[in-house]
Amino acid sequence: MRKLASKKKLDESNVDLTPMLDVVFILLIFFVVTATFLSETAIDAASTPNSDAPPQNPNDDTKKNILVELGANNDIILNGEPRPVLLSQIRSNIDRLKAENPAATLIVKPHNRSNVQTLVAVMDAARQAGIAGISVVEP
Repeated sequence: MRKLASKKKLDESNVDLTPMLDVVFILLIFFVVTATFLSETAIDAASTPNSDAPPQNPNDDTKKNILVELGANNDIILNGEPRPVLLSQIRSNIDRLKAENPAATLIVKPHNRSNVQTLVAVMDAARQAGIAGISVVEP
């Protein structure tokens, strides 16, 4: 009789896992809902099919960019001009070049020893002139 009673106690010692599973599923739902997923942007590298359109002339001024070179002494050279432009005059010069070509973008080529303040000042002047496309290239 004692053996039957000891077997009955062993059978009654089960643990109910249902509440734990409920908590796990609630946590899973919480993490899925609050997770942020990154959307990767891709560039289509496929070549475009040949078209009957004539090739663009490289000397065409419709897509001419504005080149600003920053020298080692923070000299600002605009479009390869022989004399440097003062920082206070860069905005008016960019405005003039943008008026000549509204679709122009700005390319800044800083020297390794030029100051970041000069680079930021040139970029700010370009933004104030209404140029949205600004690129910084390595020397």
